[in-house]
Amino acid sequence: MRQPILLPIPREILFTGDQHPLPVNSTIRISQQSLLFSAQAVQTALKDHIDREWPIEASSSAFTSGFNLTIQTELAPQAYSVDIANGRINIQGGDEAAIFYGVQTFIQLLKTYGDQFPDIHIKDHPDYPVRGVMLDISRDRVPRMETVYALVDLLASWKLNHLQLYMEHSFAYSQHKTVWEDASPFTAQEILDLQAYCRQRHIDLVPNQNSFGHMERWLKHSDYKHLAECADGFIGDFGDHMGERRPATSLNPTDQASIALISELYDELLPNFTSEFFNVGGDEPWEMGQCASKALCEAVGRGRVYVDYLLKLYDLVKARGKTMIFWADVITKYPELLPDMPKDMIALEWGYYVGHPYSEHAPMFAQSGIPFYVCPGTSSWNTLSGRTDNAIGNIRDAVKTGLEYGASGVLMTDWGDRGHWQPLPISYLGYAYGLGMAWCAETNETMEIPTVLNQFAFEDSAGVMGQVMAELGNLYQLDGLAYPNGSLLFFLLQLNNNDLNAFISNLDTHVVTDQFFGLKESSLRECLDRLNDLRQRLHRTRMEREDATLIIEEVGLVIDLLAHACKRGLHLLGDVRFSSESLYTELEALIVRQRANWLERSRPGGLEHSLLRFKPVLRQYQGYDFTDDTPSYL
Repeated sequence: MRQPILLPIPREILFTGDQHPLPVNSTIRISQQSLLFSAQAVQTALKDHIDREWPIEASSSAFTSGFNLTIQTELAPQAYSVDIANGRINIQGGDEAAIFYGVQTFIQLLKTYGDQFPDIHIKDHPDYPVRGVMLDISRDRVPRMETVYALVDLLASWKLNHLQLYMEHSFAYSQHKTVWEDASPFTAQEILDLQAYCRQRHIDLVPNQNSFGHMERWLKHSDYKHLAECADGFIGDFGDHMGERRPATSLNPTDQASIALISELYDELLPNFTSEFFNVGGDEPWEMGQCASKALCEAVGRGRVYVDYLLKLYDLVKARGKTMIFWADVITKYPELLPDMPKDMIALEWGYYVGHPYSEHAPMFAQSGIPFYVCPGTSSWNTLSGRTDNAIGNIRDAVKTGLEYGASGVLMTDWGDRGHWQPLPISYLGYAYGLGMAWCAETNETMEIPTVLNQFAFEDSAGVMGQVMAELGNLYQLDGLAYPNGSLLFFLLQLNNNDLNAFISNLDTHVVTDQFFGLKESSLRECLDRLNDLRQRLHRTRMEREDATLIIEEVGLVIDLLAHACKRGLHLLGDVRFSSESLYTELEALIVRQRANWLERSRPGGLEHSLLRFKPVLRQYQGYDFTDDTPSYL
């Protein structure tokens, strides 16, 4: 019997008989009216795929024929079964969400078998009760509502049940227009509309507002500068920003006015959400202890100051009837303070590279009694094309370690660092593998990712697009192009010559031995060859999505931008075929395409700021002297 392609792959599939045609005329019956939306999804799929028009009816009687959706309280929440025999279909679930998940599995079976179904029994339930995605909408790119709705539909079909929109300045707070007026922010009504859309699909839309670090888009304005830990900026002491002056990013944790501002934001944001959860952020308060809180940090310790501020946020959240979620990167540095943390908050243990110490951090939370989610990433940011193998390994490590130590959720993060240049389809690979693993790690760990992407992400009947995306996402592994949390090709598009060297020399994982830190001509030429091959294969796809033409243009532009990065690298190594003048002209044309593609899925706010990140390279081509400039990677 032909095995179906499914995402996620259920934990139990049993073929029980031969194939039988689905009847031309039948009825979709629901045991209660709350299952109507799931029944309508079945109805639409039958019409779209095999031209069947089956009516829906509600009945409390036992079902003996037709297509039946039934709540069975003996089953666990989210657990479902699908039984198909002689053209009769029974989907049972422990709750309404479980019925919806069973329906999504049936619709995927329909794509495989059409109107000739084998007798089959599927029994399924998730490893993790919470399976989420967090989409960055604060690093310049704010998606249009149509984009978010389409993404919700896609991820709901893969059994997502938790969605966060990462916000710094991208909600239209009524008293803070100065902060968001150039960002095309989400409005309260848009959140309410999206929440209703998510709720139908059994997705919890969870509010998210960073409340400590990553507040630079607030603190750069005069009305808020006084709230900063370091109002005049600070000297970076981390990673690729070591020794560089940075603008203010973190609130002063010792100033009650900081809490007053955050309290005001919560009062306006939270009434628009029904979720019981709220992510307050709290990650990366880089300069804490350098300026306003320096004396206190020296007296009681940086960890103590952080925890005391976090507890103030906890009180605000608790008073508003929510459960606080927070990023755990700081508290894992001070495990001795975990006993001081309330047990009714949720820690987000995050890390985005293969080898992140999930196995060291997860036991801290398990032993402390603080619930936690594991939070791997799509590896899409700082790359344009993703990092396929890193994403797979990072997700696998996080999910399996979380299962071992009792994590209650998986939150896939999809960031937009340095201008959010990558188009949305680059993230589909990470979403698919992450949600599959979060549902059932045992059956999804070795999924055939390109096949799954062809079927359910790109709807490519030619079977090409999934492999193109997987290979495109592995170009970062070519010798000399790898970089922690990104790809060197990406930075060849953003940094001037001086900053390329300074940027890499600040990474403790690199040793710089000569100018341009070991760019390898052979790797750049091989990369160009691979990109040319991928470009040709891209045009052999037969995607049946409504946005197929846009996807081809988006991915084609990614290929062309990466090719430009290779040419710039070769130019730096002395290849006379690629002059500054020709590269300047080519990059200007690529920027025009980036602008057009952006506006197809995203709002105009943030676009110009994102495109400014091309400026250092354009100016380099024009011969500008950057000696006294602020580094372009800040």
